[in-house]
Amino acid sequence: MKRALIIIDIQNDFCPGGPMAVREGDLTVAVANRYAREFRARGECVVALQDWHPNNHGSFASVSGEPVYTLGELNGLAQIWWPDHGIQGSAGADFHPDLDRTLIDAVFHKGEDVDVDSYSAFFDNGHRRKTELDRWLRERDISHLVVLGLATDYCVKYSVLDALELGYQVEVVEEGCRGVNLNPEDSAIAIEQMRNQGAVII
Repeated sequence: MKRALIIIDIQNDFCPGGPMAVREGDLTVAVANRYAREFRARGECVVALQDWHPNNHGSFASVSGEPVYTLGELNGLAQIWWPDHGIQGSAGADFHPDLDRTLIDAVFHKGEDVDVDSYSAFFDNGHRRKTELDRWLRERDISHLVVLGLATDYCVKYSVLDALELGYQVEVVEEGCRGVNLNPEDSAIAIEQMRNQGAVII
């Protein structure tokens, strides 16, 4: 059984001071570094994901003209209107400065299509297009994923659910995740959803 650590969206925009700051989002960095060191010491892979949006991405409230964090529709899919974030090449899209990039084997981008949002590391929200992550993992015979990052109730949750659907064994490092929590219970619900679908919460 080959494993990989999947670090999701530990980017400046989602950490304190960013436009979509997740409460205590920066506390995931030390956990990610610790796990990454352990994985690399055993010769196992470490992968990082980045939200990587064009500056006119359709999910942005500034593009839709709707208030932030309200619900609408984008390209036939339900859509929360987010603050501008994860813009390609911006400082906000960069990884948190304390995340040890020397431990990361590969970086994959998501959310590059202007007309659809992409929470999952594997697919856009409509499952219309796939990222390169699944192919990369399968080329290396990786079947077991250990996942952490931001945010529990969106990109972590949807990445984990898709990974399970694709047949991976998945563990979620709860101490290495933090949630947006537009509703206070959202992260707790997400953890239960992942567990109910077969993820092991550690």
